[in-house]
Amino acid sequence: MSPAEFIPFGQNEKPPRAVWLAPLSVVIGSLTTLVPVIASVPFLPPFGLMILLGWRMTRGDSMRVWAPVPLGLFDDMVSGQPIGSAMLLWSLCILAIDILDTRLVWRDFWQDWLIAAGAIGFCLIAGRLVATPFSAHVDTALLLQILISAALFPLIYRFCAWLDRDVKKI
Repeated sequence: MSPAEFIPFGQNEKPPRAVWLAPLSVVIGSLTTLVPVIASVPFLPPFGLMILLGWRMTRGDSMRVWAPVPLGLFDDMVSGQPIGSAMLLWSLCILAIDILDTRLVWRDFWQDWLIAAGAIGFCLIAGRLVATPFSAHVDTALLLQILISAALFPLIYRFCAWLDRDVKKI
């Protein structure tokens, strides 16, 4: 194998915007937890995770398989979750989606939405189990947060597709 085969893009070709824009948008999505919102129950969706899933669903090659680890670490540091929880849960979700991609012949938007809703629900439930003692769980608030996140995912999906648009000037 020649060394040129290991280069993901041609020598005269610039890498697509998604290579740097995808991780940056996930970091900005994780920073939304710093927005001062006063609420008695947690209803704010995990925007960092949702944007990560949106990029994975719209453009699978935008990030490496190991990218959820540093992005999850940043999210853990910003959101106050135990260090390592988002790193592990986000990586498990991306690996599960990669396995589904090898098994499914094709996917449409509805399947993407269902897969993302399942991944978001898994991350929220597992994160709640890790972060709080068993006696402190509020199932209604968690269900509300999962429903809001699943309902907002199509907007995040379209936002990631809009960010990835290919602008060519003739």
